[in-house]
Amino acid sequence: MFDSFFPKPRLFFLSFAIWALLCVTGWYTLVQDLGSTLSLAYFFGVDFPATLSAEADAAAQAAFQSTQSTALNYWLCQYMAVCYGLFIAGWMIYGGQKWAKWSVAGSALIMFITWFHVQVGVWINEWYGTFYDLIQKSLTTPGEVTLQEYFFQLSSVTVIVLISMTVSIFKSFFISHYVFRWRTAMNNAYTKKWGNVRHIEGASQRIQEDTMRFASIVEGLGVRFLDSIMTLIAFLPILWTLSSYVKELPLIGEVPQALVFVAILWSAFGTVLLAISGIKLPGLEFNNQKVEAAYRKELVYGEDHVERAEPEHLKELFSGVRQNYFKLYFHYLYFNVVRYSYLGFGQFIPFIALGPSIVAGAFTLGIMQRIISAFNQVEGSFQFLVSSWTTIVELLSIHKRLKAFEKEIGENEASMTIDNT
Repeated sequence: MFDSFFPKPRLFFLSFAIWALLCVTGWYTLVQDLGSTLSLAYFFGVDFPATLSAEADAAAQAAFQSTQSTALNYWLCQYMAVCYGLFIAGWMIYGGQKWAKWSVAGSALIMFITWFHVQVGVWINEWYGTFYDLIQKSLTTPGEVTLQEYFFQLSSVTVIVLISMTVSIFKSFFISHYVFRWRTAMNNAYTKKWGNVRHIEGASQRIQEDTMRFASIVEGLGVRFLDSIMTLIAFLPILWTLSSYVKELPLIGEVPQALVFVAILWSAFGTVLLAISGIKLPGLEFNNQKVEAAYRKELVYGEDHVERAEPEHLKELFSGVRQNYFKLYFHYLYFNVVRYSYLGFGQFIPFIALGPSIVAGAFTLGIMQRIISAFNQVEGSFQFLVSSWTTIVELLSIHKRLKAFEKEIGENEASMTIDNT
């Protein structure tokens, strides 16, 4: 599943995790402070501003922070490009795998695009704060904001949205090719051993269907997982800073960094709740594929052999399919009750947590919008298992089938080796 596409898979993924941790730690502890010296942003007309005096007014402070944020974003992009380049070069040279251009460079490109989307989310979060403050100012003091100022602020986000849309379209196109290359690698590896596997129950389905589904689901889950991690890294500091506006929680009282506390607690509760309620689903999905494979195989044999696919035998096989599906539907019933109840109620958690602060007028409408957006991003990152559980169930079922398939391949090859000796 992995050896056919990735160079030394265990070492590859372990090295990526370690390298990513080192790069993120290095950024926050040392590298971001070197931007004023090493950044190439001045080639684009952007440079780190000089130190702001303590007597500067609010407008000067806002301009200083905007310029500094823009320069820091350029420096971060430069740093990320270097980190990705070093990792790709190292594995392209060391790995020596046939599919390295796709498995190494392609994976890195997908990760980089995922990170870029997270950064777009951060920029839009900041824009929402400014935009909603403008709306509050306009509604509070009619005539204070002109129509020209309103539309100028509204149009300022257009460039970011257009870039994000373009990148999303390219990402979707590229991932389609990436998944098919992975499927091709698995297909080639399995078909080379067709003589040893053709007698295995459902061998044709394992090679034709499961390879495609496995590559597609692993890629999709992997991207969502990386997106969750990167979103957490980007938005947790924002939520931590914004938590200074929230001094207390309903029924609990004062809690340091209250919003971060609520996001972690609520997400952990949902993850445990759904894991318990859906614990039987992977096994049922696996059994479902077994009975489906047996029914399909008999129908295929019936196309060429008149003595096969007798109505009574087909009725018996389909009865097994029916029984397993009904059992699966029942377990999904209570699982979905738990899942949709949790997700439905979760929409109101940030408003409940902000209740005392809203009543006290502790922040503006723009700040509230930024808080809710950052809270939803952090909460969504912590809820990766909650939102992906049904897909994970399907992946576990496919992985279980392919592992059994590969195990039987290995046993057949070992048996043939012994017979030849």
